[in-house]
Amino acid sequence: VPQMLSRGITVALGTDGASSNNNLDMLQEMRTCALLHKVSTGDPTVIPAYQALQMATSNGARALGLEDVGQIAPGKKADIILIRKDSAHFIPHHDLIANLVYSGQAADVDTVIVDGQIIMQDRILTTLDEAEILRQAQLAAAQLVSK
Repeated sequence: VPQMLSRGITVALGTDGASSNNNLDMLQEMRTCALLHKVSTGDPTVIPAYQALQMATSNGARALGLEDVGQIAPGKKADIILIRKDSAHFIPHHDLIANLVYSGQAADVDTVIVDGQIIMQDRILTTLDEAEILRQAQLAAAQLVSK
């Protein structure tokens, strides 16, 4: 990844499904990317927190050819997450981006806004019946392993 970035290649982060990492946690993907390359190169400055955050946000939009997402700006879709930073793992607050990348957890996401619509608030889904979705997922899993 550092070599691709040095050549100007747009590198984006994402998750491809629960079957490959079981949690779909983009915060964990940022941390893994940043830490993995520090170890593999022996350089503690490679893939700094801000760059990992870019790879998970604006670079993702760029890689997909999406012009109206990836950053908070006039004319862009309002896709935003609100993070609770009152947990012990966010202390000290000297570098919010580093805290998010190296210490953030999916459970820290409090509110999700997609295209201006609140779809999760106070960790409660507002547009879907989470209990029913989980029930159906469990039934589908049981059917898969019973065959």
